[in-house]
Amino acid sequence: MTPSVNLYAWAAPAWSSESPVDHTWVTSYDNQVHPYSTIADVVVAGQSFWYCWGSFHPQGGTPINPTGALGQQSGNLKLAQCLVQPNADSNTTAAARGTIYTYGVDGVCHQLANQVLYVTANGSVPPLTVSKARGYPLSSFIYGTYGLQTAWAAKVASCSGAQLVARLARPGGLTVVAGGEGIAVDEFERRATEVLATEPAKLASLLRLRGEVQRFAAQPWPGAGQPSAEALNARNQHLIDEAARLLGPEHFRKLFGAEPGAKVTLVDPRTAATAVEIPPPKPR
Repeated sequence: MTPSVNLYAWAAPAWSSESPVDHTWVTSYDNQVHPYSTIADVVVAGQSFWYCWGSFHPQGGTPINPTGALGQQSGNLKLAQCLVQPNADSNTTAAARGTIYTYGVDGVCHQLANQVLYVTANGSVPPLTVSKARGYPLSSFIYGTYGLQTAWAAKVASCSGAQLVARLARPGGLTVVAGGEGIAVDEFERRATEVLATEPAKLASLLRLRGEVQRFAAQPWPGAGQPSAEALNARNQHLIDEAARLLGPEHFRKLFGAEPGAKVTLVDPRTAATAVEIPPPKPR
């Protein structure tokens, strides 16, 4: 029988208590009931903690969410452990990165947490995501739901046998086609459709822009070595500002939950600086 457990998604301010963006992670236990102090305590208890490009957190909490709880949903534990290795630091362990191989390039913590939570899809029930985290609409606009690596589809297939279809120009919109009806996951597009329901031309323009944004973001970075957090944040800021110009202040606020022109820092400079550069696995 496939082992099924509740998976819990959590948030804490990404850089400081004043941050408008949350760091997110996933556990196989409720940290309000079992606030393990260290990762060693988690391992001894036989539980799983997914770092998701962050550090170990006994509990969560943000200025607008005292516990940091983003939701819980039952999922296949072994599949989650195959997709993203738990109890291992993403900064130094390749298997703990899922297919967010390079932080800030392929995605950020939101996309890696979603990769773990992918296993909570069940029939017509879509998988849990960290959509309630602050800054999520901004990160999903650029990086999609599961990141910019098309290798994500192959990763799911290798772990589960399910086949995914990545829609062109929208790497975050992947559809499960194995076993009957699929589950399309593209929260940004769904939310944009709701916000711009009475302005179809503006919606079409925004989705075209998003396709261009994701194609641009997925391009290899010029030069040798990995881009700095400062360069990535500047690139992301430019892309978000383009969306603000297209949408106008009111629609931008509704869709992104941020003020037009506000400085956005999706890529944590400390995480980017400490990440060990590990080549992605070669395609089989």
